[in-house]
Amino acid sequence: MADRGVEAERTTGAVVAPARGGGIGAFLAKTAGVLVLLVLAVLIALWGVQRYVTERLTPDPVTVASASLQGLREQNRLSAFAARYVAVVTSTQSQLGFQTQKTLIMPGTVRYEVDLAKLTQRDVAWNPETHTLSVRLPPVEVDGPQVDLNATREYGSGGVLSTFTNAEAQLDAANRRAGQAELLRQAREPTAMALARDASRRAVERSFTMPLRAVGVDAKVVVRFADEPVANDERWDVSRSIDEVLANRR
Repeated sequence: MADRGVEAERTTGAVVAPARGGGIGAFLAKTAGVLVLLVLAVLIALWGVQRYVTERLTPDPVTVASASLQGLREQNRLSAFAARYVAVVTSTQSQLGFQTQKTLIMPGTVRYEVDLAKLTQRDVAWNPETHTLSVRLPPVEVDGPQVDLNATREYGSGGVLSTFTNAEAQLDAANRRAGQAELLRQAREPTAMALARDASRRAVERSFTMPLRAVGVDAKVVVRFADEPVANDERWDVSRSIDEVLANRR
């Protein structure tokens, strides 16, 4: 009987020992699970912070272009080209059987300007696939002419008519009108307008390219004028304007 009692006690001890081991294993399993969850939480938090920082620090071409556009609009008018012309005109006056004429040599300066206040966000389009920023400018306007009075020369005189009539005053007025019209005609010649467009185009391209490069965006800026002829095999960029892009972000 004593041996059976000992065997019973041994059997009972053998049964209790695994129960204690199972409790420790469950505790370790729970602890490991908590640690795994904490690690996952930390990784998710780090991923969120990294994404937030990336979105905040990565340069946005649309935002940069919008700021550049606002800066251009604040300039109001862009005058990137000016030219000097000389008009030579002659007027003739006949009265009372007499005839007289005067010749006027009138130098003048003409400025070519672009009204940047007319620019809107719809005139600027960003193509993310080709990294191209397309800008459409209002037409170039001719301002002037500013006549150089010190360099103006007149030849001829009213003669007899100037003594008895106002022929000389009429000749002077006619020459001034004709001289200014001739200066504007020269200023609007195709070659002069092409030079003015090229100078204005380069100025606007720099205004957009430099801020983009400053933030690390390698983009191509293409500037056109609203009244500029387009070749048959070429068409305007139909990418979304920055106005549409910004509207979708709101």
